[in-house]
Amino acid sequence: MKICIYGAGAIGGHLAARMYKAGVEVSVIARGAHLAAIQANGLTVHAVDGEHHAPVRASADPAELGQQDAVFVTVKAPALPAVAASIKPLLGPDTSVAFVMNGIPWWYFDHLPGPHEGTPLPRIDPDNALRRALGPGRTIGGVVYSASAVTEPGVVEVEQPKSRFILGEPDGTLSERVQTLAGLITKGGVSGEATPAIRTEIWNKLISNLAGGTLAVLSGSAPKGVYVEPAAEQASLRMMQEATAIAQALGADPTTDHARRVNGQRSMDHKPSILQDLELGRPMEIDGMFDAPLALAHLAGVEVPTLELLVALCKLRARTAGLYN
Repeated sequence: MKICIYGAGAIGGHLAARMYKAGVEVSVIARGAHLAAIQANGLTVHAVDGEHHAPVRASADPAELGQQDAVFVTVKAPALPAVAASIKPLLGPDTSVAFVMNGIPWWYFDHLPGPHEGTPLPRIDPDNALRRALGPGRTIGGVVYSASAVTEPGVVEVEQPKSRFILGEPDGTLSERVQTLAGLITKGGVSGEATPAIRTEIWNKLISNLAGGTLAVLSGSAPKGVYVEPAAEQASLRMMQEATAIAQALGADPTTDHARRVNGQRSMDHKPSILQDLELGRPMEIDGMFDAPLALAHLAGVEVPTLELLVALCKLRARTAGLYN
């Protein structure tokens, strides 16, 4: 089976190494010094179960890699227009494309019964570029729990004790392709899960990301530093409650044990990726992680005053840094 990981950063690099371990013919799309290092020495991933070396094929140009059986898109949301413009050479007649990313995905309302079915999200997919590039039927949703970082070109450090990759069809079916891909991830040594409720899983992670990410951007701290302040913890809980109300209004069913979410983050020293991007001067995932949930709240008629305030402040912080328009 031929699988391409489009975006071999921390998450994509980890996934590529797991797929290689599972016996897949793996290729990756990368760039810059990271690409050069992978081409010269392969990928090296340090995780709790040891060091994994994967001599994968790597290129900056999808045309060099050719058609694949499946593609995993693991870039951050600001890079999606570039994906739409260049992914075509990877696509055969039956190639599936799994978007394993943070935030509300561009396909969120596809195959979602109700008054909003098919509603586009232009801030995430401008001009429907991805929809036009992929055509119908290819898309798979994905959620990942795998706190990781590229520590040097070609090297990924995984801090998550138990990494999880969750895949699901937008129409809620447990398809053979989703189960096959999840099985390969599990074969590679981490948890690969197939779900009939991918939107619920998206919200389960996004609720924590919304609260933790906004407070991290505004404070410059990892959760361990944020939650020493009781007022910050209370703001986090309010945001989680508001985000849950959005999810429920749109038919998802995330867990409502927000105290457990906070307790799970309280000792985390790992900075959220959106804070890492701010500190490194990289484009920030404001639209998918922060702005899109607000758009969905307005669409569903849900009042979210805490989210509106903290997201607005994060936008100002990102604009001041020149990382968001």
